[in-house]
Amino acid sequence: MRKLRIVVVIALVLLAYPTWVALQVWQQSRQDELHSADAIVVLGAAQYDGRPSPVFKARLDQAAYLYQESFSHQVIVTGGKRPGDRFTEAEAGRMYLEDQGLPADDILEEDRGETTLQSLKRTRSIARQEQIDSVLFVSDPFHSERIKRMAADLGFDEAYASPASYIQLNRSRETKAKELAREVASILVYELLER
Repeated sequence: MRKLRIVVVIALVLLAYPTWVALQVWQQSRQDELHSADAIVVLGAAQYDGRPSPVFKARLDQAAYLYQESFSHQVIVTGGKRPGDRFTEAEAGRMYLEDQGLPADDILEEDRGETTLQSLKRTRSIARQEQIDSVLFVSDPFHSERIKRMAADLGFDEAYASPASYIQLNRSRETKAKELAREVASILVYELLER
């Protein structure tokens, strides 16, 4: 009987932590932490021969809005490229933002990261080099919690999140549920294996 209780307690703990993480991801996804910062950091996403995917475009549009509203006068676009690509995600992001009227001198590129963690580590190096102390991250709403956890672990003292709007993408409940589950799994992998 005692072994059964121990097994039940362990099972409850193993279920409770992912549920708690899911709640944190959900809560963070619903917050837009509009705050002035030394730099706006746009996390990369797919690009097609220099053209941002709809998800990446939504992120870049949010960054352009934040820049135009003077939340920062510096933007860092992130993301490397896959084999066979002509452009990095960062290059596609920079070109798109320049087309939106942002000055080239105000855009920095982190163009080697292949994962969120790699991009954030390289962005941290750029931030130190450029004396950037505060950052305003732009990505998917569900991605915000993981970014902020990683940023805190990497030593960003002031990190805020202003997620892109996906109203124009018309996501279904099923898609949102899958994205939430994927994000919870990504956080658990990060905390267990990458931290």
